[in-house]
Amino acid sequence: MKEQITREFVDLTIRVPAPLAVRMQRFMEAALELIEDQEHDRLYAFEELFPDFHAGNALRGARTREGLTQAQLAERVGVKIHHISEMENRKRPIGKEMAKRLSKALNIGYRVFL
Repeated sequence: MKEQITREFVDLTIRVPAPLAVRMQRFMEAALELIEDQEHDRLYAFEELFPDFHAGNALRGARTREGLTQAQLAERVGVKIHHISEMENRKRPIGKEMAKRLSKALNIGYRVFL
């Protein structure tokens, strides 16, 4: 994300895959509505702005960004294919050790999966 500050305003540029643009726009509009209804000087937890987001979303997004199928990722981290599907769909937790294996395979920090 690119950030440029100009006096009272901040310009943010977010690059997302074209098919996700409308979804991201809806997320941002919802976040702005929440913020406009609240105090402007308070910080918001990520979970407040995106309550439906979970580690499985991050896993699916990182996997897609790297151009991997569930089968390819499963092979890289040494698990069965259905384990990747279950993690993406919140049916299987992602522990710290698995998060580290996924992060190495997906070129992303492991904490995003915890």
